[in-house]
Amino acid sequence: MIEEQSLRLIIDRIPGQIAVVTAGGEVELVNRQILEFFGKTTEELQNWATSDSFHPDDILPTINAWKRALETGQPFEFENRGRRADGVYRWFHVRARPLRDAEGRIVRWYILATDIDDRKRSEGELGKAFEEIKRLKDRLHDENLALREQIDQVFMFEEIVGSSPALKTVLSSVVKVAPTDSTVLITGETGTGKELIASAIHKGSRRAGHPFISVNCAAIPSSLIASELFGHEKGAFTGALQRRQGRFELAQSGTIFLDEIGELPGETQLALLRVLQERQFERVGGSRVIPVDVRVIAATNRDLEAAIAAGVFRNDLFYRLNVFPIHVPPLRQRKKDIPMLIEYFVKRHAEKARKKISKIDKTTLQLCQSYHWPGNIRELQNIVERSVILCTGDTFWIDEAWLSSRNAPRRASSHVLTENLRNYERELIEAALAESNGIVAGPNGAAAKLGIPRSTLDLKIEQLNIRKHTIR
Repeated sequence: MIEEQSLRLIIDRIPGQIAVVTAGGEVELVNRQILEFFGKTTEELQNWATSDSFHPDDILPTINAWKRALETGQPFEFENRGRRADGVYRWFHVRARPLRDAEGRIVRWYILATDIDDRKRSEGELGKAFEEIKRLKDRLHDENLALREQIDQVFMFEEIVGSSPALKTVLSSVVKVAPTDSTVLITGETGTGKELIASAIHKGSRRAGHPFISVNCAAIPSSLIASELFGHEKGAFTGALQRRQGRFELAQSGTIFLDEIGELPGETQLALLRVLQERQFERVGGSRVIPVDVRVIAATNRDLEAAIAAGVFRNDLFYRLNVFPIHVPPLRQRKKDIPMLIEYFVKRHAEKARKKISKIDKTTLQLCQSYHWPGNIRELQNIVERSVILCTGDTFWIDEAWLSSRNAPRRASSHVLTENLRNYERELIEAALAESNGIVAGPNGAAAKLGIPRSTLDLKIEQLNIRKHTIR
């Protein structure tokens, strides 16, 4: 009896919860720490599996662990949360060891539960810290992307070179609209420098100190464009392993440039319309409304009015985007700028190639000014770069075959054909204007009679120098 009391006294002083369980799993003995922690008697603890002594989420795993131990007779360890007498849950690391008789049969189980709540809290805080570090790292990566784009735009802005009347008209519009917050729609052929114009507008605005984010809508798969623009929540779709900010969030307080806007799928057009109307959006897979303060500049080489007529572009979105239209002329309408552009590109690429080029061949200049440049400034820049690489002296020249091979075989016939087409277009347009009494728009206007969008007809009238108001 004395030995049992001494043993009980020792067990009660051990800094841990100790229990003795029969081979069938019934609680036989517990120490004082268990009784004080749970605020229950030994008899009340007999039905621990159906009581509120443990966290509801841990009851089933604990029962299963015990079942496996009773079936296999193997010692085991697990973690669960015990409910203290005041209702607070604390984490415990539980270890169970069997006691066998001389024949190897289990007669009892000895259990030791150690309080690990402080360690678990530290692990949780550490996990949150790692998540925060990862979030900040991802944000830094996104901001670095935005910064690199801004740096790129600084250098691209310098490439607006020229003094032709056509370019001066564009730059005049840029100067007027830049200080405002109006949405701008830039139109023009591929390679004319629409992104440079967008960057110039941003640089001249009150948002110049904030991000300029560029998105090529045609370069992103239609299934991903919404996520790219508006971001997504973790688990929004297969592969969305974490929350990601979209380009609109990265452009906060700055400008977002949506190039090739005509390629946006219908559902994304609707989401963009909401941003323009309500200045807010939701991430893909999310429900939280995110306010946004971003200036939108869009660009396209497509005829959006024709796209509207074809049912592939929203009419309401077009009017939201077309607040201030700017048309960037093709290089063939800026012949005066070609020598300046060549000089600029030669200097730029010669410095990169570490070559000293001080002169430009006159024949090359004449050739370039007679060429129609279907690829516009982008084509000119590529050919200049290629020529700089091949130049061995101080004089820049372009291999005539690179341009004449595209022009020469059909130069004479192309010129005649072009003139014939222009004359035929002029006759058709003047006839339609005469029938409509000089009116372009409306159901009875010349555009409707010709079956083309009004913007297309206005452009043709300007190109052919037709005086519509004198035609009656």
